[in-house]
Amino acid sequence: MPARNAARTLEKTVGELPDLVDVTILVDDWSTDETVRIAESLGLRVFVHDRNYGYGRNQQTCYREALKAGADIVVMVHPDYQYTPLLVTAMASMIAYGVYDVVLGSRIIGGGALKGNMPLYKYCANRFLTAFQNVLTGAKLSEYHTGFRAFSREVLLKLPLLENSDDFVFDNQMLAQCICFGARIGEVSCPTRYFEEASSINFRRSVTYGLGVLGTTLALAMQRAGLMHFRIFDLDGKKLDLGYYMARSS
Repeated sequence: MPARNAARTLEKTVGELPDLVDVTILVDDWSTDETVRIAESLGLRVFVHDRNYGYGRNQQTCYREALKAGADIVVMVHPDYQYTPLLVTAMASMIAYGVYDVVLGSRIIGGGALKGNMPLYKYCANRFLTAFQNVLTGAKLSEYHTGFRAFSREVLLKLPLLENSDDFVFDNQMLAQCICFGARIGEVSCPTRYFEEASSINFRRSVTYGLGVLGTTLALAMQRAGLMHFRIFDLDGKKLDLGYYMARSS
């Protein structure tokens, strides 16, 4: 769980986690509320950043600590109760049985986004950016912008996450890397809740995120065309062999 000021919703979120979860890790990005105290009282394994690094850096720490804990499957659940943790079992099972390497909880499948009160401008931007990305990446995803995701250990060990932004576009960069490296990506329909306590970026930051998504997608298209090359480092900073990944995805 990448957390910042999630005190009002954390207990509800943890309460819906299925019993099959072996370890629940929360990384606090220098909250100013009671997030850390509540997380510790709930028995979570808590790591606290020494300052506010941003959502992307928070995820890096989450994945690193999950891998250190020996996780075979890692599911990112936002502690703001916007996505239902009840789907963790379904998402993890799709990876455990070898069907997919990555599973996304889609707010678009089943029409759950607008029913869950997603702001109309965010819905329209989501649909436009997703269509743009599908055209340039060749993928056929219903959305690229969900924060509810499950990954196999093998995928997380190989993605160059240190190359990504510390901000919200980290999510999109990570998914672009999964596509570039040939990971098998599945989706499940996920109802969502937009309410006062749930975290949500404002319009200005949404615009910044959208521009970042366009840049990420164009970079991926140029990578595939041989016009640029990603620098490849894993979470421990070790340089990886891009040729190996490109061979896998061809």
